[in-house]
Amino acid sequence: MVELKTANEIAAMRAAGRVVAKALAACAQAAVPGVPLRDLDEVARGVLAAAGARSSFLDYHPHFAPTPFPAVLITSVNDVIVHGIPDDYRLADGDLLSIDFGAELDGFHGDAATSLVVGAAADPADEKLIETARAALDAGIAAATPGNRIGDVSHAIGRIGRDAGYGIPADFGGHGIGRQMHEPPSVPNEGRPGRGFPLRPGLVIAIEPMFISGGHDGYHAARDGWALCTDDRSRAAHVEHSVAITEDGPVVLTLP
Repeated sequence: MVELKTANEIAAMRAAGRVVAKALAACAQAAVPGVPLRDLDEVARGVLAAAGARSSFLDYHPHFAPTPFPAVLITSVNDVIVHGIPDDYRLADGDLLSIDFGAELDGFHGDAATSLVVGAAADPADEKLIETARAALDAGIAAATPGNRIGDVSHAIGRIGRDAGYGIPADFGGHGIGRQMHEPPSVPNEGRPGRGFPLRPGLVIAIEPMFISGGHDGYHAARDGWALCTDDRSRAAHVEHSVAITEDGPVVLTLP
């Protein structure tokens, strides 16, 4: 069942979104060559503690995963599209890192992600991939207006990714968000305009493009059962915001 949020509930989600934005900024600043991924998870834990918030990710156990998620932060490096577990891997100059983070504050969740190149050795192809994913996120947000449908958001995202020649993994994309981290409706990264659930004021969705640089859509789960890796070993980018649909248009909740 899709739940529409009141203005007060959206305000509560905005507060959770600020925690998410703060954690992502702190982790991005700390993501320098030589830093273990576990250290970024500790940075995120510190932000949660300071805000009096809880992790949306820690101990989350969806049907496809063999074990509960063991961290508060998702760190996906190079050919990992999403769901990478922060471990002892030390970031290298030129790595493409996607960071995904969720926080629960006063009963409501916020969820966002960013992608970046570590250090100074940025490959122009990686920069273009990230820029395109961000452009697709912006297009998806712009389409999140009353009177449109989920398919309009999905089409806006998918068109930009496909026009750039990127792959788009099926089965994983955006979602509703609120009292639960994942709520209906699903928000795919490709779709047909004018189709799907109608966008009404009070609906809050997480919009999250995921693009594969090699142009193929195939992916597989890593041995840990969590990380999703590109089949062609090419790099991937993942960006995300939680967005409220209002009478005045889309409002991004996961900004500072």
